[in-house]
Amino acid sequence: MADPAMSVTPYWEVAFDADGDPEGRRRDRLLAGVTERGVRDLIVFAHGWNTDRSGATRLYDRFFAPVPRLAPAARIGYVGVLWPAMRFSDEPIPDFPRAVAAEPPRRPVLDKDTRHALLDTFPGRAILVDQIARLLEQQPPEEAELEEFGRLVRTLVEVVAPGPQALFAADTVAEGVPQSEPEMFAGSSAAACEEFARALAELEASGPRQGFRIPNPWDGAHELLRQATYYAMKRRAGTVGERGLGRVVGQLAQAAPGVRVHLVGHSFGARLVSFALRGLPEGVRAVKSVTLLQGAFSHYAFAARLPHDARTGGVLQGQQNRVDGPLVCCHSRHDAALGTMYPLASRMAGDSRSAAEPVVGRVLGAKWGAMGYDGVQAVPGTRAYTLARALEAKLPTSGCVNVDAAAVVRRGGPPAGAHSDILHPELARLVLAAGRVR
Repeated sequence: MADPAMSVTPYWEVAFDADGDPEGRRRDRLLAGVTERGVRDLIVFAHGWNTDRSGATRLYDRFFAPVPRLAPAARIGYVGVLWPAMRFSDEPIPDFPRAVAAEPPRRPVLDKDTRHALLDTFPGRAILVDQIARLLEQQPPEEAELEEFGRLVRTLVEVVAPGPQALFAADTVAEGVPQSEPEMFAGSSAAACEEFARALAELEASGPRQGFRIPNPWDGAHELLRQATYYAMKRRAGTVGERGLGRVVGQLAQAAPGVRVHLVGHSFGARLVSFALRGLPEGVRAVKSVTLLQGAFSHYAFAARLPHDARTGGVLQGQQNRVDGPLVCCHSRHDAALGTMYPLASRMAGDSRSAAEPVVGRVLGAKWGAMGYDGVQAVPGTRAYTLARALEAKLPTSGCVNVDAAAVVRRGGPPAGAHSDILHPELARLVLAAGRVR
């Protein structure tokens, strides 16, 4: 299959299945083409919550478009990573104007597009999807039906053995302590739905359609399904990063020893490229920069010790040292998906405070915060910049760098906020500045 026409060239796509296995022909074209085209700097972008190739390709085309003008003398190649993620139809799409983005339905139902996305993402589970859709449509008042809904969702997203994905769900790891399921799967589903419903009502009250309404637990059930699917994609992103992209970068280093690789990821794609560092073969120093755009994983992922538990470290602790350059984390306080819904879902693993506490991600050092909301945390030596300052100054040549991108990553309404507002030339400039691409 030929790669699509793009506004930048040379451009390649590499595709991976859910277990991180690459599509061989696309990978081989990339390995041969980088040398043939004389590429010195290779920018590799991994999407987040997209369901099809065309959506991901549009994102890459729009993000890469300013780069040739910003670095006209550089010999740059471009790679779009394709991996099997799904998108709820009411999720914002990075390259769609707000005017044409679908408004979320007032009733928490499964529309046709979301149902198809679930069937594509979780093949062989059509009966489960039908049962989930029926409960969302009927909204029975009994608490037992919410519990049944939670059981169906848990069954939908569970890992089918054999397979590597169960190894890639954790953000933090305690020695000798196995990774457990979040309480939203293992605890009371009715309670989880009620907490999600309260948080959604608070977000809506603070958004454009302000006004009080009584939280509907079936709104929370729809969000439970969304978050459970996020959790499955979180596992998948880690799997594809370490077992897929990390190995391909190692093969690139062999095929084109002089190429400088710059990894870029949005949302769960940021998790994917970060796990790729863990999958690099020993001694490979081809990655010259990493830029994380609104990363949807723990802000403690790179920490050796957690502030609230010195026995526990991040699952990627020390991996920033695999980068022969800086690891740049863009964050924005306008990202409601990461500032409220992400920590709400994560903190259901047993935190004693109310999970529906407003905007829990705003508490510096919050136990379950996401790095796309407040940056990398608990990593000594991490530098902090505003976006304007980062573009004016020379960035550090190594280590973690937090860049407050709220000046541009700011548009979007509830429930996601500005999570997908990443198509700005300033962010393309930041990628070039991080990698010293000239």
